[in-house]
Amino acid sequence: MTKTALVVGASGIVGSATAKLLVEQGWDVHGLARRPREQNGVRPVAADLQDATATAEALRVLNPDAVFITTWLRQDSEAENIRVNGAMVRNLLDGLPKPKGPRHVALVTGLKHYLGPFEAYGKGTLPQTPFREEQGRLDVENFYYAQEDEVFAAAARDGFTWSVHRPHTVIGLAVGNAMNMGTTLAVYATLCRETGRPFTFPGSAAQWSGLTDMTDAEQLARHLLWATETEAAHDEAFNVVNGDVFRWQWMWGRIAEWFGVTPAPFDGTVRPLEQQMADEAALWRRIAEREGLVETDLNRLASPWHTDADLGRPIEVVTDMSKSRRLGFIDYRPTDDAFYALFEQLRQDRLIP
Repeated sequence: MTKTALVVGASGIVGSATAKLLVEQGWDVHGLARRPREQNGVRPVAADLQDATATAEALRVLNPDAVFITTWLRQDSEAENIRVNGAMVRNLLDGLPKPKGPRHVALVTGLKHYLGPFEAYGKGTLPQTPFREEQGRLDVENFYYAQEDEVFAAAARDGFTWSVHRPHTVIGLAVGNAMNMGTTLAVYATLCRETGRPFTFPGSAAQWSGLTDMTDAEQLARHLLWATETEAAHDEAFNVVNGDVFRWQWMWGRIAEWFGVTPAPFDGTVRPLEQQMADEAALWRRIAEREGLVETDLNRLASPWHTDADLGRPIEVVTDMSKSRRLGFIDYRPTDDAFYALFEQLRQDRLIP
């Protein structure tokens, strides 16, 4: 029998990749978003998860075999992040009809589980790298923990299984996404090429020379489906990355070469993209209008603040995948290939020239 999935945040980087994979695998897919966009094979569900009554009404006829939670809303403080994002998960799971059969709920969080929230990002006493799932929670408030607790409480009440997925920075396609390094770098490289200025690494010496890893959205989607369909992966938390490691001093040149720009020599100075791109909205609009691009609003494509947070970290960040490997997940994705595939898609979709 055909299985039914509810992808929450279906228009985002992770949600759209997950919905696409599920459709390809023959699932009946419902995609929930505040403003659903058209996606092949996905039935739109419009709901604001901050509104418990409206959410329950939107979900009342659904009985999904699997629920994939891939969304969050950024707030001005971590206290507000906890209040809003915890309530969104609670409203979702409270609003779903009780399971009529086995159900699995997969929650996507991330490495801020180990690094701390934005207000205390990479500060204090952190777990030793590579990050491993058994290292547990930091002694600090974190909206990821609030989301997890809502899933755990609902699972105990309603009897479904769960999995938590902790990707590193995600590479994938979405417009209007709050955390989007790949597209941000593509836009920045395009601006550098337009103005003739060098492609300048914005981050820290630790990130430039230290090892790191990332997560392709399609790799994450496969991991979500694997955990849903693998009994041994139920009621477990997992890290999920591409499987390779790299140094930005190597990757930066690879990205520069793809766009035909000159990478500036790194001198150890942090030069945040938020500052470098602060006055570029008008220039991007001119480029977009000249080249016939579909998005003229720089702020809907780029999220410099998030890229700065990742590339400005003062510590090396590497993620251990042994737990998933031992249970049978062996997929792999070279990170430079993930960047190139994204850039090609952005060009094909007329989002960059």
